[in-house]
Amino acid sequence: MDNQFSIKDKVTVITGASGVLGGSIARNFVSAGAKVVALGTKQEKVDATVIELQATGAEVIGFVCNVLDKEELETVAQKIVEKWGRIDILLNIAGGNTPGATLKSDQCFFDLELNEWDKVLDLNLNGTVYPSQAFGKIMAKQGKGSIVNVSSMAAIVAITRVPGYSAAKSAVDNFTRWLACDLAMKYGDGIRVNAIAPGFFIGEQNRNILINPDGSLTDRSKKVIAQTPMGRFGDINELNGAVQFLCSDAASFITGIVMPIDGGFSVYSGV
Repeated sequence: MDNQFSIKDKVTVITGASGVLGGSIARNFVSAGAKVVALGTKQEKVDATVIELQATGAEVIGFVCNVLDKEELETVAQKIVEKWGRIDILLNIAGGNTPGATLKSDQCFFDLELNEWDKVLDLNLNGTVYPSQAFGKIMAKQGKGSIVNVSSMAAIVAITRVPGYSAAKSAVDNFTRWLACDLAMKYGDGIRVNAIAPGFFIGEQNRNILINPDGSLTDRSKKVIAQTPMGRFGDINELNGAVQFLCSDAASFITGIVMPIDGGFSVYSGV
């Protein structure tokens, strides 16, 4: 591998590391030689993630930490600095939609429970803002670091049934751009903030609305595939290379972008 794409020995904090997306990225990062800090909300899942990653011979530690608890985040940040001396990368992977914030096919906006709206905005927007402040503060002192957030196709085009998730990810897009400018202007060109916008991948959160019990595609899935020029869903591992690139020196002049990884979904008019 060309050294400019290397993340070897980079101290990398991954929120949501016990999830499908966070776990996939964590495995890729340890295989590339990064030192990984796995954060999650459940002790047993964090422990399992750390054991799995350490089995590869990688340097990995884990913490149970709520991304919406500023004090917990700052405590973890200090523990990381005490152990490894710095924080090079923050991957804000924690997030996702909630069942209560997803409208059923026969529901409309006026049926949306506003407390569920609040939950999904809190998890995705504040779940990105709070860690960025706690761990980004360390990067600001260093004058170097890379933050990668997770957006969505729902922030780029209107997708039915997920108004709260769409609004939250749209806010993540704007926050990514804002923070990229603010940190670069105040702390130098060594600190970068970007985001990825995954297209459609089959996961536990969306399986029931994309795949029928018999394994066939739902009507919603058929619409997704028809709108995707590559004609398929993505594989979760297809996100790893883009994230690694954004965190490497190869992307040293890239900040404030939201990179679609979507098989062409966001650029296709359907015609």
